[in-house]
Amino acid sequence: MASSPARRQLLLAALCAIVVPAQAAGVSKADARKVRAVIEAQLAAFAADDAKRAFSYASRDIRALFGTPERFVTMVREAYPVVYRPASVAFLQPEAIDGTVIQAVEMIDGQGRVWMAVYRLERQRDRSWRISACEIAESDAKTT
Repeated sequence: MASSPARRQLLLAALCAIVVPAQAAGVSKADARKVRAVIEAQLAAFAADDAKRAFSYASRDIRALFGTPERFVTMVREAYPVVYRPASVAFLQPEAIDGTVIQAVEMIDGQGRVWMAVYRLERQRDRSWRISACEIAESDAKTT
């Protein structure tokens, strides 16, 4: 990816300010691995057109909002096509904000456009992580 680290950090900061304005802190390596695994698993489910599995990685509030896996996947496919079918992904350093993990993921779509997807994940009672939000913004970075 040809985007500069400064540009990525600026975009991440702007999106985090929109998503969750609060004090950021580090994330343990174990939690960072678990958060990444959840996002990767959901992306794999989208790639396999497995709506039920993709929906299972969403938080209870997201599942209640959409009601069915089919409605959820339809929304993602239409409103977040780069998340539904990224050509490539690169994970940035996650941040913890008020008990929530913010994970930025740089994605490239099928047309070579660069996007920043900022995921918000919440820890569940069973200590697992679920995706509670995802905001995307197109970057002006270019792929090589």
